[in-house]
Amino acid sequence: MDVSVPIYVESRYKVSRKRIKQVVSDTVLENGIVTPSEVSIAIVGNRKMRALNKKYRDMDKTTNVLSFSLEEGKSVPGTPDKLYLGDVVISYPVVIEEAALEKMLVDDKIAELVEHGVKHLLGQHH
Repeated sequence: MDVSVPIYVESRYKVSRKRIKQVVSDTVLENGIVTPSEVSIAIVGNRKMRALNKKYRDMDKTTNVLSFSLEEGKSVPGTPDKLYLGDVVISYPVVIEEAALEKMLVDDKIAELVEHGVKHLLGQHH
């Protein structure tokens, strides 16, 4: 199964792109999606995350992860050959804080949040 995972990382942050792609692929596959798919991932700072929360959620604060489905509340768009699921945005500074508090490796925390965000794109909410 083919899952395309474009990744945008603000230059000063170090992440395992290979691990992120694997987590996205595994999560999509485990949730029964067999069509070639695309999920974009962005690793950003608190300023960008705060701006996104303010614009889209009317919250003036940063959070660890945001998911943006391409068609919120509607059927997932796509072409016959590719399903575009949406975007997952993660705040690297919040990841660092949470990983330290939870005594986790940063890459493990990022993997956890990527999986959480992709599940939101697939319609799973907590």
